[in-house]
Amino acid sequence: MTGGTRQSWDEHATAFDEEADHGLRDSGVRRAWADLLLPVLPPAPASIVDVGCGTGSLSVLLAGAGHHVRGVDFAPRMLAAAREKTIGAGVGVDYVLADGAKLPFARSSFDVVLARHVLWALPDPDRVLAHWISLLRPQGRLVLVEGCWSTGTGLPAATCRALVLRCRREAEVRVLDDSRLWGQEITDERYLLVSSRRTQPRR
Repeated sequence: MTGGTRQSWDEHATAFDEEADHGLRDSGVRRAWADLLLPVLPPAPASIVDVGCGTGSLSVLLAGAGHHVRGVDFAPRMLAAAREKTIGAGVGVDYVLADGAKLPFARSSFDVVLARHVLWALPDPDRVLAHWISLLRPQGRLVLVEGCWSTGTGLPAATCRALVLRCRREAEVRVLDDSRLWGQEITDERYLLVSSRRTQPRR
């Protein structure tokens, strides 16, 4: 990953949930993410892979809504925290240690591929998107939460949409400027991209 090494993400695991949108500890923030994501997903139970799941906050949220979730991360301490969180929530999530760019699943395995703040950090996002999309069933949905942050890192919405449209028929982008999602006011670019149409051959 270009966004950090496995060791560096492991070092972030202890304090990772201190950011409101990471830990979803605040009920208002958690509700905002549920209100954002659940309506764009298929009816439960859908099969979802949460790529770069970190400490599992979104995985737990979706499992609590009745979905079958696999959370994937390449940082062992992140997954350890995710498993503890999942047990505490009383839901079931299957966590897998793997690189988000090379997921160990068969083609057409999932109804949804979800990734939040992951694509920007991976080398060759075009190839990664093609791989993720190959994991979707014919009516599967790609759900991305990305941004171009004040730090100068990230992936602009226009660039992300163009990449998705290279192998999908549509990509709807929604600006995420609601402070309830982040626990604070924001001034940088953050967005949700949803693609729910069948794949089409590359030209």
